[in-house]
Amino acid sequence: MPDLSHLQDFELSELLSEEPDRCRLTLLGTLPSSWNASNDAKGHRLRAIIRIEKNAIPIEHSTSLFQDLIRKVEMMESTDIYTWFSGWMSSEASITKQPQGDVKINVICPATDVHVRKYTKQESILVQETPELYRRIVEPYIAGFPAERTRWVTEILAGRAEQDKVLYSSSDFIILPDMKWDLHTTSSLYLIAIARDPALRSLRDLRGNSHIALLETIRQEAYKTVGDKWGIGRGGLRMWIHYQPSYYHFHVHIVNANYELPGMGMAVGQAHLLEDVIALLTVNSNIFDVMTLTYGLGEQHGLYEPMKAAQEEIR
Repeated sequence: MPDLSHLQDFELSELLSEEPDRCRLTLLGTLPSSWNASNDAKGHRLRAIIRIEKNAIPIEHSTSLFQDLIRKVEMMESTDIYTWFSGWMSSEASITKQPQGDVKINVICPATDVHVRKYTKQESILVQETPELYRRIVEPYIAGFPAERTRWVTEILAGRAEQDKVLYSSSDFIILPDMKWDLHTTSSLYLIAIARDPALRSLRDLRGNSHIALLETIRQEAYKTVGDKWGIGRGGLRMWIHYQPSYYHFHVHIVNANYELPGMGMAVGQAHLLEDVIALLTVNSNIFDVMTLTYGLGEQHGLYEPMKAAQEEIR
């Protein structure tokens, strides 16, 4: 029967598919004829496809994760209460060959009740937010958002954190890697553009006569940055704005167009393509002040109960 010694004879000829979100690689190559006992062409190599996929970590291992499974960690960055590491489950001999690590470890400490609610598995509903509901319910919620939730943004913009990661900086915005990216795998490239203007909090604040130039420059500099550094050309990026966002300081997500994110990060209603936003503002400068927005809200979100109750008012 085939065993590890046969797999060690695998000769790679081509990477067929890389799926970072599924922790999976599909490889094309050859195996020795001895792999298949019924094969008649003895001594010849057989074309083979191998798919390698990382299994889910068993829940029973969660209590001993950092004692038994993780062999080494290196801190990638730390800003305010957020820290992220690369972690290796591999043997010491292979650690240097895999600079991005086997796993990425994000730590939030100290974590607030808001963080706990955000990361708790929850049911979601779709709500319609009219301009009136925005002004009555959502805008006061945003105004009351604790300043400490965006202190990490302030630290970056003030030049006190993550400055070695900044890829582009101007008086209007900066571009740097998002904490979700491992900084190595181009197919899962994930950057973030953060506006410097603290008064610009969400999609609702955008106005054509004030912000089209900003959005177009973000798009232009994002393509220039990834083109110069990673060779990604026009059409190779997917850029979007979340509504509702996870924090209320305006930012644009910049991701490799071939990277399909799991979860609601790219769901219809939450993710608004940058190109579409620019086009809408060109048609009507005040479009996001007057239109009704439909989006998903998890039951742990601070807006869930008031917005759910308010849906009865919409006809």
